[in-house]
Amino acid sequence: MKNIKYLGLGLAISLFTTSCDEEFLNTQPLGEVSESAVWRDAGLAEAFVTDLYSGLAQGGFNEQALSSLTDEAIFTHPGRNINTVTEARSNPQNPGWIDATRNWPNMYNSLRATNIAIANLSDPQFPNTGGIVDRLLGEATFMRAYFHHQLLRNFGAVPLADRPFTLEEETYELPRNTFQEVVDFIVADLDRAADLLSDHNPIRGRANEIAALALKSRVLIYAASDLHDMPTASAKSDVIAGYQNKELIGFTSGSQTERYQRALDAAKAVLDKTSGNMLDLTAPLPHEEAIQTYMNNSLSRNGGEAEMIFGRYFLSQKPEWGGRHGLHNGPNGYNNWAGNTPVQLLIDDYQMMDGTEFDWDNEEHASAPYEDREARFYATFLYEGAPWKPRSPANQARDPLGQIQTGTYEVVNSQGEKVTHFGLDTRNSPIEDWNGSYTGYYLRKFIEPDPNFVDQNTWQEIPWPHIRFTEVVFNYVEANIALGNDEEARNWLNKIRFRAGLPAIDASGEDLLNAFINEKRVEMVHEEQRYYDARRWMIAPETLGRQADGISIVGTLKPGKELSLYRYDPEFYDYSYEVIEIDPGKENRLWLDKMYWMPINFDEMQRNGNLIQNPGYEN
Repeated sequence: MKNIKYLGLGLAISLFTTSCDEEFLNTQPLGEVSESAVWRDAGLAEAFVTDLYSGLAQGGFNEQALSSLTDEAIFTHPGRNINTVTEARSNPQNPGWIDATRNWPNMYNSLRATNIAIANLSDPQFPNTGGIVDRLLGEATFMRAYFHHQLLRNFGAVPLADRPFTLEEETYELPRNTFQEVVDFIVADLDRAADLLSDHNPIRGRANEIAALALKSRVLIYAASDLHDMPTASAKSDVIAGYQNKELIGFTSGSQTERYQRALDAAKAVLDKTSGNMLDLTAPLPHEEAIQTYMNNSLSRNGGEAEMIFGRYFLSQKPEWGGRHGLHNGPNGYNNWAGNTPVQLLIDDYQMMDGTEFDWDNEEHASAPYEDREARFYATFLYEGAPWKPRSPANQARDPLGQIQTGTYEVVNSQGEKVTHFGLDTRNSPIEDWNGSYTGYYLRKFIEPDPNFVDQNTWQEIPWPHIRFTEVVFNYVEANIALGNDEEARNWLNKIRFRAGLPAIDASGEDLLNAFINEKRVEMVHEEQRYYDARRWMIAPETLGRQADGISIVGTLKPGKELSLYRYDPEFYDYSYEVIEIDPGKENRLWLDKMYWMPINFDEMQRNGNLIQNPGYEN
């Protein structure tokens, strides 16, 4: 008889066969339910579909983050295969660090489960009471599109998993479909999912009509990008120009302009149906309100819930690795691990409050680089002197004020001598020095700010935004810029800037495009956007290939001033700031054009002789 494990229904399908006729020996095992019974029962069918979401893993809340493969951050700890990617050493035998949602076998396992659900729900064996069959079928169809889109944006075209394959089929002999075929398949699935889900109220953490339309917007704006327009991409990259199977990585015919128009229409469909948080402003928010608004959006609370279109949620009562984001990334002086620390390249791209660019050649900026910066800077980073939570009882005496310390400072000891105090959040800290940041910064975004919340031993409930409303706005802006609709693009870009407390821009043409690229960089930071954007815009050679850098901070006591216990205090200290390059011995970043895609793993190539490898990895 066939059985399906009740726990882990979608991904743990167990087939059992017995030739015994005795009733005693044919008893159904406890904790299991027959496959046929699942699809005759609405509750069990819903449990199966619910388990499809496990393919989303922890969202972006992994200990190693995709941001550390970009010019957003650097990963602090060695030996995790991050350098294989950032140093362009990826190859089919060792592609480097890959999280679960970019892993070829994981995604195909998840696709197998979605296809089982779709096949059974397409011929339902239980009543469609309240439209439950339509809802579950819509969710499964959305998830099939989502998993295909993950494969597409990492590997290019892949073999389509459009049905549950039987044991008799040659499942390892499927060739890659063309890029256009995969895009069209995903879009068709999303259109169907949106239709099936259109009469159902959104359920937090589950697919819905808006999520389907928003993912369609992402898929189409990616498809319209330069990386996937083969004439454009070939002109920019010799690796692509020399690839013999361009149909696997982009469009070899058709109009890029028409593709941008499809992307614009898809984004506009979302904007016409819903709205985000505070994107109807006609003037900049006050600075403090803008800081709080960005925090609310990142935490998905106090109005920020309106930003979330499709998210991965966590419960502190049900500990999951994704609820440890604060532990993974918080300062070592708070007994955290400082995993993915922001680099100076990112810090410098945040504007001043008045909308002007930050400039190290400006003496006023260079002498106080953390003053008068735009609101999102303060809501995103922990930097020298930033107020944060109380330290642990064991360390509060060292820092009663709860201020981030990432420099070295003069203090006066009991003998009246000036000595050096190493900041509590540095790699010379008396608190877990091995977990200190190399860059002088820590991430604040997505970390629970409640002063009573201890990241070290508490599980937070902040959700991961797989898709949020502002991303769709950026898709709409990008398509409008590509089509020459500068006024409409500026209008929506300025809505985002007003919410961030910044003045409107009036740029056009190339200047508007550059303003858009930077605006998306800082608004969507650490949301796994930069990794894909830098590639599809083909700006990776100039951005992702740069060496990671950080800041060196020295605090010198002013004449006549003395402190025996350090605190950030410009009344007592003169501070100097110097940008430093991270030792290339730790990470020597390099960009090679093969890195536009991930290599198909050697094992997959061996299993399926019909697969064609991605450009740059053929030999």
